[in-house]
Amino acid sequence: MIRLEDLAFRYPGGPLRLDVPELAVARAERVAVVGPSGSGKTALLRLVAGIVVPDAGHVLTNGVEVGALPDAERRRFRIRNVGLVFQEFELLEFLSVLDNVLLPYHLDRALPGQDAARERASELARHVGLADKLDRRPENLEIGLVVLAGLLLAGGLTVTSARYAPELLRSVFLS
Repeated sequence: MIRLEDLAFRYPGGPLRLDVPELAVARAERVAVVGPSGSGKTALLRLVAGIVVPDAGHVLTNGVEVGALPDAERRRFRIRNVGLVFQEFELLEFLSVLDNVLLPYHLDRALPGQDAARERASELARHVGLADKLDRRPENLEIGLVVLAGLLLAGGLTVTSARYAPELLRSVFLS
């Protein structure tokens, strides 16, 4: 669940000013964030994820006021609750595809289901044609396969979100 109330945000020194009086997105509801370049789409996603904090107002993600959390807690919240794919994303070149997909589990060893996540990652990789490439580094993959790996990472592999990952991949590649 995402809820924004009286949100105001501006990048320091930048011309963009984002004002959102109210926005509510229910759990499992699908929305598209569209608009011209520079209109604040990425800023909005960064606010919801807690990458940046609002100048005013409230951002609640899964019932947590993300902007009120200290930086370390916001990072922990993102690892456990948020999966984003931006236009330009980078997998870590020094990790294999599998380790990139499992990155949240490397960053937070307290996440439940470590073994199940590894199995789920392998299953999803087989489903999208990455199974024989899990040990490769991103630099040794075609760009389309890097995108697939990024989608697996963003889709999340927790017990809660794993059921949505195949749907995410289907909706992206079959629509």
